Amino acid sequence: MADQSAETVRKPRADAVRNRERVLEAAKAVFSAGGPDASLEAVARRAGVGIGTLYRHFPTREALFEAVYRREVQQLVELAEQLKSAAEPVDALRCWLRSNVEVVATKKGMLAALALAVHGSSELYAYAFERLTKAVGALLDRAVAAGELRGDISPEDLLRALVGMSYMHDQPGWQESVLRLVDVFVDGLRVRRDVAPGRVKGRPRRQGSRKSRK
Repeated sequence: MADQSAETVRKPRADAVRNRERVLEAAKAVFSAGGPDASLEAVARRAGVGIGTLYRHFPTREALFEAVYRREVQQLVELAEQLKSAAEPVDALRCWLRSNVEVVATKKGMLAALALAVHGSSELYAYAFERLTKAVGALLDRAVAAGELRGDISPEDLLRALVGMSYMHDQPGWQESVLRLVDVFVDGLRVRRDVAPGRVKGRPRRQGSRKSRK
């Protein structure tokens, strides 16, 4: 009887966890697509749950935004760890930056669909920026140490460039355009093998710019 009671208690919690994950995954897909159909009701339908279930997990629109965004940031941090040992340095950095475009798309879609003010989540963005800076910094250091990329750019520079490219484009198909720009940007950071070492221009990376990563 005790085992049955324990199982009865555990089952709703497991169902609740699954429902929450389904809602988060559905929210990512719906808000990334954007448009007039990117509503909370559309998220619930895609997740296969009732709107009441969605609100039990995320009582406000802001709560759903924060949960999805934190989940996306954590996945990017984990991806950086995987790429450090599973891909060539430049390919790893390129892959991570391209994956970041998907996160930007989700965030842009949520801001539009949920009518959220950017400044209202400044603390969340600061948290995300710190974690993403550390993640991309590790990939950048690896590529620089391998002699593949120039050393006068910081991880903060990379993130700001990515955000700038993403938010300059709002027309349909903007993600494809930004992904092409990411490739051009990364290729532009490569060390040129056809230039004599004494003619390479660039300033050494400043140690102070890496404080946020310690």
